[in-house]
Amino acid sequence: MRGGRLVVASHNPGKVGEIRELIEPCGIEAISAAALGLAEPDEVEETFAGNARLKATAAARASGLPALADDSGLEVEVLGGAPGVKSARWAGPQRDFIAAMHRVADEIGKRRGWTEDGPRANFTCALCIAWPDATSCVFEGKVFGRLVWPPRGERGFGYDPMFVADGETLTFGEMEPKAKHAISHRARAFARFVAACVGEQS
Repeated sequence: MRGGRLVVASHNPGKVGEIRELIEPCGIEAISAAALGLAEPDEVEETFAGNARLKATAAARASGLPALADDSGLEVEVLGGAPGVKSARWAGPQRDFIAAMHRVADEIGKRRGWTEDGPRANFTCALCIAWPDATSCVFEGKVFGRLVWPPRGERGFGYDPMFVADGETLTFGEMEPKAKHAISHRARAFARFVAACVGEQS
């Protein structure tokens, strides 16, 4: 599907921006669901893949275009994988991720406290491409690391300022966007999508 247009089934400007940058080299024009006035379906599935498929399928049917959606979140080992698929919900209706990061920190404090090495965590991204006929494919990527407190950096979005990927010293919130995109969970899922659906880039 090199070239053409697709809908990015998200109303999150940060997420839309990251996906648009990843898609650009493939010659694909990305249109956000918000720009088309598409409603956001409730994320009622229990897995990242289920929510990604739900969002992509709804956007593809409503727009008549292929749609790309992701569902992603932070999974903290000591919290049994929470917030997981509820990562956005922990931020509340106002998408207040400062409050969400404080909640994560508070929950960790109750269970093990904060030490210099920080608790283990990972970001997971499930990326789904869907067509108007309801055909869909899902690709998953993960990046592992640890959490720091207090958060550092103002780049990125969501829980980025409290996550340091393995082998790195900067949080995702401190990294230049290109450096983050090179190793992020979303980039890893996207690489699988490109290999399967777009083909080798020339």
